[in-house]
Amino acid sequence: MRVRAALLLLLLALLVAGCSSKPKPGRAVTVDAVPRAEPESRYGNPDTYTVRGKTYRVRDSNHGYRERGIASWYGPGFHGKRTASGEIYNMYAMTAAHPTLRLPAYVRVTNLENGRSVVVRVNDRGPFVENRIIDLSYAAAKQLDMISSGTARVEVEVVGPNPVAAMPAVSHVNTSKQPLFGRDNVFIQVGAFSEMANARRLMQWLQGEGLGPVREQQFGGMTRVWIGPLDSAGAIDAMIARLNRLGLFDLQVITAP
Repeated sequence: MRVRAALLLLLLALLVAGCSSKPKPGRAVTVDAVPRAEPESRYGNPDTYTVRGKTYRVRDSNHGYRERGIASWYGPGFHGKRTASGEIYNMYAMTAAHPTLRLPAYVRVTNLENGRSVVVRVNDRGPFVENRIIDLSYAAAKQLDMISSGTARVEVEVVGPNPVAAMPAVSHVNTSKQPLFGRDNVFIQVGAFSEMANARRLMQWLQGEGLGPVREQQFGGMTRVWIGPLDSAGAIDAMIARLNRLGLFDLQVITAP
């Protein structure tokens, strides 16, 4: 019995050591960010800023940006901390840091060494290392197969619209004469995908994070991932806050017919 107990304790110790030595890939969101028009960040776009004695000038526009260079990735040491845009960094979301693009931005990053490509949402500043042009989240780096190498030669290209001038926050006010709540018809759309497999992957990840109920809706040639129904404005705000903490910002409140 003592031998069996000792073996069990040894196995548990090995499991704990294995879990603490590297991130848990199973938690990563492995679907591309979906480009959309967003308000410009209020905090992440100074005209210039200085890091380690070097001054960076933020671009006037992201339009037409394309560059080749070295990408790196950042993970556990920054996970849960605030980004330059004021958002919380989630190493398991498809995001990135760039020194001069206006925030937020959406870029396609292609690993020139293996042809893999991802679309990420840029919401942070960096990397501040010579000859590196972008810092990727753990999830994005994993998709590009550059975790072990730490860096890769990439092409970065802006996709989607420029961020628009910041606008006042929109509250969940129903301006029609019809009640917003009272029926099971209010949802948060977390994503819309042309490939059903990507939608299913996101649904599984959301459920694994304890979010739900999660459902898929097919229309317009797209598979849409919804959470709900939600029965109050408070429930909507709380769910949006939870999704934001997980690094998900491309959200829409949907009132189903």
